[in-house]
Amino acid sequence: MGKKILVISNMYPTAENRTFGIFVKNQVQALENMGDEVDVIAITDPKNGKLRVLKKYIIWFLQTVLNLLFKGKKYDVVHAHYVFPSGMLARAYKKLWKTPFVVTSHGGDIDRMAKKNARIRGWTTAILREADHVIAVGDALYEEINKQYGVERDRLSILNMGVNRDVFKPYPKKDIRAELGINENEKPILFVGNMIREKGLNELLLAFKTVKEKVPEAALYLIGASRNEAYRQELEEIIKSEELQTVAFKDPLPQMELAKWMSAAEVFVLPSHIEGFGLVAVEAMSCHTPVVGSEVGGLSYLLRDDYGILSAPKNPASLAEGILKVIEHEAVKDMLIQNGEKKAAANDEKKLIVKLQDIYNQVKKK
Repeated sequence: MGKKILVISNMYPTAENRTFGIFVKNQVQALENMGDEVDVIAITDPKNGKLRVLKKYIIWFLQTVLNLLFKGKKYDVVHAHYVFPSGMLARAYKKLWKTPFVVTSHGGDIDRMAKKNARIRGWTTAILREADHVIAVGDALYEEINKQYGVERDRLSILNMGVNRDVFKPYPKKDIRAELGINENEKPILFVGNMIREKGLNELLLAFKTVKEKVPEAALYLIGASRNEAYRQELEEIIKSEELQTVAFKDPLPQMELAKWMSAAEVFVLPSHIEGFGLVAVEAMSCHTPVVGSEVGGLSYLLRDDYGILSAPKNPASLAEGILKVIEHEAVKDMLIQNGEKKAAANDEKKLIVKLQDIYNQVKKK
């Protein structure tokens, strides 16, 4: 007999915005596949602007209040993604119906949101301490929540969102490059993520200039949503001023298509300034592509011990060195592919969803 679960998230994809919080939707579908009944109350619009943000948050709040009053009693557990503000809404179910709530911290809620001001820090602390269980998606986040927010280890787990290995699987490089229209002599370098400064794209472009000087056949592909037109323009200016050839921007793609691009790439790069876990890096590993990433947050744990190559954050020279190490050394590439396969297998979504259900069983409604 499956559980009745309510998921509250300030990110959730739609047909129009299919990558916005896709990891939450993937987990919801995995739970449903295991026989649980899941309702979702979420923000599905990624666009910013003060009035737009205010409107979408008010609608989200009102939807939650209506659900709380008329359906709230039926749930076995409420699961909030992101501590604040989602956790604040989940906490209301505990107060009114004594429904246990679980909260997953994805990194930005602790690294950015909680540091905005003392009030949000206070709310974040209260949510974490009142939650029946707290999930951190990475090791660094786990340590911070334990030490800085006083959440006991018996109420705290490390559990990332998991990789769907039926989707993220390796395709033969030569064939998939031909299908995607990539020149057979090209060495594709891939980034996937939102086009925002915190993802380290300025540094990636400067690193690519160094790589291109040593490996002329290198090409850089940037796949993701450009939510800030001014920042996108800044990136275009760098490309122009540095006279960078073979840099291509692509809009967000469905996950099946992303897996093809990951398989086609010579190396996957994640030069983030902050990163809770770095699930996209594991997805690349699952496609048998070596990963180079910044030594920050969850990536510093994920890529150490030869599972990937760590570069100094905000450092184009270090990033270029890491990329070249993969492109120029076949033995390094083969080792990273083998180790990456092990890491992907350990983070298989099917295994991790069972652990999540165990957490739900621990906190179930009395």
